[in-house]
Amino acid sequence: MSEEPQELEGPDLALGIASGDIGENQAILGHFDGQPVVVARSAGRLFGVGAKCSHYGAPLNEGLVVNGTIRCPWHHAAFDLESGRTVRPPALHDLPCWKIEERNGKAFVTGPREQSPSPAESHRDSQSAGISKVVIVGAGAAGTLAAATLRREGFEGSIALVDAGDAPPTDRPNLSKDYLAGSAPEDWLPLFPESFYADNRIDLLLNNRVTAIDAARREILFENGTRRQFDALLLATGAEPVHLDYPDAGQTVHYLRTLADSRSIIERTGQAKSAVVIGASFIGLEVAASLRTRGLDVTVVAPESLPLERILGPELGRFILGVHEEHGVQFRLGQKVASIGRKSVTTSTGEDIRADLVVAGVGVRPNLQLAETAGLATDNGVLVDEFLETSVPGIFAAGDIASWPDRHTGERIRVEHWVVAERQGQCAARNMIRTDKGDREAFAAIPFFWSNHYDAAIGYTGHARTWDATEVSGDLSARDASVRFLSGGKILATATVSRDRENLESELRMERAIGAPGASAR
Repeated sequence: MSEEPQELEGPDLALGIASGDIGENQAILGHFDGQPVVVARSAGRLFGVGAKCSHYGAPLNEGLVVNGTIRCPWHHAAFDLESGRTVRPPALHDLPCWKIEERNGKAFVTGPREQSPSPAESHRDSQSAGISKVVIVGAGAAGTLAAATLRREGFEGSIALVDAGDAPPTDRPNLSKDYLAGSAPEDWLPLFPESFYADNRIDLLLNNRVTAIDAARREILFENGTRRQFDALLLATGAEPVHLDYPDAGQTVHYLRTLADSRSIIERTGQAKSAVVIGASFIGLEVAASLRTRGLDVTVVAPESLPLERILGPELGRFILGVHEEHGVQFRLGQKVASIGRKSVTTSTGEDIRADLVVAGVGVRPNLQLAETAGLATDNGVLVDEFLETSVPGIFAAGDIASWPDRHTGERIRVEHWVVAERQGQCAARNMIRTDKGDREAFAAIPFFWSNHYDAAIGYTGHARTWDATEVSGDLSARDASVRFLSGGKILATATVSRDRENLESELRMERAIGAPGASAR
């Protein structure tokens, strides 16, 4: 996503570096012909790839080299060192590759190298026999990655990516972060260029609401009365913001989920000087930070005693509160909004707060209507097996609606993380075209999300619904710390501030503990 110029660092790799200086599973930053390059060693071999993650430009030399891949330190994307290809989102675009020659104890970059063919390009997957029509309902993270993965895996049948909205697939995390803050242009937001869908023969059907699924006939029914057949179906219908009922509201209460929502808030900031954010959720606090960046006076009203304490515990809750207060955000914690006027909000204690703009961020609910009316098993989500298949064979679910058996916690969980949705979309796509169930891929990714609050970025790996102890290392006041969440002595999750590599290492340990593919030590 980032196109900012990067000052060249490290050695000129055209002149070579000592081969012995690059240890196993190490990465060295250098440059060649004006381009930043990382040279990494895996399984005894040296590889050269672009030095910046194609997602937001993170320095890959600060990440991890694991089993022939290099992992991004910021948001945990992974790239294949041999081919430069993305193997794990949130990065969606491949890295350039560079030729490496070793002679006289030195390693030299000699020029660009063409990407190796992907498995799908070198041989078509014969397991998809009988699957010629795939329909994906929902063009968010899970649905879009599923469509892209089907083509990358060599699937040659038809793909319909259906969504009720009018905007092409969008980088939703940016809607509450840089884009809302005014520091990212709108052309950063599309997940893929407009031409991607036609070039890959993906029918992107926007403004098309699906009203029912006829599982017996293998059809979906559209609101306009038309139908579309499928051999395999993926439900990736996501979630919707919880709407608050203020019948006497004197102004529009804004919610944030779509590009249109973010645009509407941005438009309103042009005339607003003050804002009230209802709810101290991740979205609520990120909106508060973005509005402060735009110069508005911001007050957060929320019933909890500390922001995000239920998810991140009291230590990080106090830290986040302090960060926002340092930037001028006012908090009314332990309170609710009683009423909304044309230019003010009244709290449950009777206080009137000036508010030219009101934004609510009090959570989301999964969109389960389609699944429920189709007779799929649900319980606070669509129940799926380890391959993300629902109770009806041939129908899969991924993203915010999917409740899956998590290997790490040993529980059935449903999470609302962007990266999890993308990874589930990939996994579901592969399994949809693998008719031999013995060849399917179990979803074994460790959940990960990030949240930015001004210059403080929090990374969270794992899933801890409850815990009985926390371990804090480092100094949160100095923004250099990690918090581990434990149950019965087992680490369920790790949250870090300014410790990106530690967060990656925690993820890798969790993966190895459950035998996740590609995580075993060599």
